[in-house]
Amino acid sequence: MIGYEQNVSTAENYRRFSRLEARGRSALYEQISASVADDAEVMAFLAALPPAKRQPNLLLAAVRFLTGVQDSYRAFRTVLLDRRAEVAAVMLSRSTQTNEPARCAVLLPALAQLAPPLALIEVGASAGLTLLLDLYGYDYAGQRIEPADPAAPVLTCRPRGPVPIPAAVPELAWRAGIDLNPLDVTDPDDVAWLSSLIWPGEAGRPERLSAAVAVARRRRPRVVAGDLIEELPVLAGQAPAGATLVIFHTSVLSYVEPARRATFAGLVAELGAVWLSSESRGVLPWLPDRWTTPQDSAHLLVRDGERVLGLGDSHGTWVDWRERAGSPAVPAAGSDR
Repeated sequence: MIGYEQNVSTAENYRRFSRLEARGRSALYEQISASVADDAEVMAFLAALPPAKRQPNLLLAAVRFLTGVQDSYRAFRTVLLDRRAEVAAVMLSRSTQTNEPARCAVLLPALAQLAPPLALIEVGASAGLTLLLDLYGYDYAGQRIEPADPAAPVLTCRPRGPVPIPAAVPELAWRAGIDLNPLDVTDPDDVAWLSSLIWPGEAGRPERLSAAVAVARRRRPRVVAGDLIEELPVLAGQAPAGATLVIFHTSVLSYVEPARRATFAGLVAELGAVWLSSESRGVLPWLPDRWTTPQDSAHLLVRDGERVLGLGDSHGTWVDWRERAGSPAVPAAGSDR
């Protein structure tokens, strides 16, 4: 998410979240986050937390988790300050783990271009809902893929540009995820936390999450607890021979220190896997800024850290394909590929 940047002030992060993330999606969160940025007492509350725990999404979700959705900034501020110790405890114990299934619709066109069967490793997998991409249905402006599980949601995504919409979901031979604190779809508190990360005003997200959780309870995707760099080689060694190994993530690396992002990129290259990332601008700093602007909330869909395939909505509502046949790769800094 571009609403969280490690090199700007907390107040500016909230203003950016209001202007670039919440606007057009959640009028309530647009108002609340903008007001937080100008509220000295709330800023003081946030300043007492570790920097990584001051994120807009985390604060908004923690208040919702404890008290439900407040209908105005005044009501939000009142419950936050009246229950500041409880809110802080939730923010310290939880993290932003938005597990939006619709993100699969942005990834699918790229995955379908790879040689099946695929072996998937998701970094920052949360509850593993995006590992179940072969069970969902898809609708790209009327071009549909029916869900393999009749109870699974159909993910609607608006295609822009020459999106290579597949006729079917590629075969998956194996799947696993890594998360510092995996969420358990059978734990009511974990599911409530996932629900709290949904923004009020975004139609369809609660129903989509509920349907995906129901599927996950039956299929139970494997998500191991651990650090992305320490666990990745272990999991990669368990992938079946003969499958195309794909390491992917969405809205994850912005929460990782830049030096560790570079270490992660080098590790993926060593493993010889296909790397698909859907992250905000600047997360892969060697990519040119021509793909997005500072006022653009789009995520870059990138293969192997070099090839910008297109842009995608952070919640999966649209994908804009930019790569044409024969387009040159964008060389990564220090890369010899």
